[in-house]
Amino acid sequence: MEGGNSPNVQLQQLPLATAAVSVQPHTDSFSYKENLIGALLAIFGHLVISIALNLQKYSHIRLAGSKDPRAYFKTKTWWCGLFLLVLGELGVFSSYAFAPLSLIVPLSAVSVIASAIIGIIFIKEKWKPKDFLRRYVLSFVGCGLAIIGTYLLITFGPNSHEKMTGENITRHLVSWPFLLYMLLEIIVFCLLLYFYKEKNANYIVVILLLVALLGSMTVVTVKAVAGMIVVSIQGNLQLDYPIFYIMLVCMIATAVFQATFLAQASQLYDSSQIASIGYILSTTIAITAGATFYLDFTGEDVLHICMFALGCLIAFLGVFLITRNRKKSVPFEPYISMDAMPGMQNVHDKGIAVQPDLKASFSYGALENNDNMPEIYTPATLPIVQEQHGSRGVSAPPYRVLEHSKKELLSGSVKCRMQCRGFMKLMG
Repeated sequence: MEGGNSPNVQLQQLPLATAAVSVQPHTDSFSYKENLIGALLAIFGHLVISIALNLQKYSHIRLAGSKDPRAYFKTKTWWCGLFLLVLGELGVFSSYAFAPLSLIVPLSAVSVIASAIIGIIFIKEKWKPKDFLRRYVLSFVGCGLAIIGTYLLITFGPNSHEKMTGENITRHLVSWPFLLYMLLEIIVFCLLLYFYKEKNANYIVVILLLVALLGSMTVVTVKAVAGMIVVSIQGNLQLDYPIFYIMLVCMIATAVFQATFLAQASQLYDSSQIASIGYILSTTIAITAGATFYLDFTGEDVLHICMFALGCLIAFLGVFLITRNRKKSVPFEPYISMDAMPGMQNVHDKGIAVQPDLKASFSYGALENNDNMPEIYTPATLPIVQEQHGSRGVSAPPYRVLEHSKKELLSGSVKCRMQCRGFMKLMG
């Protein structure tokens, strides 16, 4: 009897064991605790980074506006900013170990929101409430949209959790979806680099696409390195796997090249355009890379995916409105004031000086407002003819202003600048 009943017992226990195995991943996949920890770490990190960068900018501005001979790295404000910057980067780095990559990447909108708020707080000019609201209505609307988008991202973000062990990362690395994605990304990157270097295609979209493609690999490797470090701290050592050091080298290399292209973009285009377009492109490509490598959206229903996409679009719109409201810098050309040169007199036309006085203070960052800065143009000089004084003692004006065409005025301006440069060389 016992021998005949044993197969039935085994057949009855098999479905129970299978059900137990399938329930455990289902329970873990719908646990939002790790998502919440990762999202809070990312928000904290981006907020601290924004404060740190503005503190360092404030240190530079104070030194530039004073006669303090100290270097910027000898001030307490700059070192405080550096400490907060390292703290914020550690917070963002550790957030990748807890939450999916597709959830952490869009949360960089928090730094844009914080920079906008800090820029408004640090404005030193006094505004009337009506003018203030009219000037910064786009910033307020953009901040509200970005906050709504951030809420939707956290609420409906992907909830796939997997231990970042060496075996899992190696398995993802050699999977055919990621290999196909890498092949496509390498081809696009090489084409963009060819047009940028050989064809001089210095368009902002081309440069920021190069940055976004490199950034997608950076965040993929960052999540792998951070996850393996956390698993090692928990007791399961992962630092002896070669894949850890491969990911570490790729993370550093892609971050360095990404910073290089960003520096080149900042020399050609305004920072507000780089912030908005770069955020949209980098977030989109990074989410695609995370969904391909880590399979972030596997098992998610259509409603969560659509709401997550809606949150991304709202955050994109909010960041665009915030950066759209920033005042673009007015390019200017320095000049030599004629009244500062010995033997020269100012030329006045109807009591107005031809050359304006340079009284505007130029600065960088979100701490000072340049809205009242007048537009500075290349100075134009009027040709002057000095008349001979008669011997009869007839009083005549020493200078006579002549009316000339625009072409003659431009020629006179060029000659005056050449004379000023020669004078400066003699004085030097």
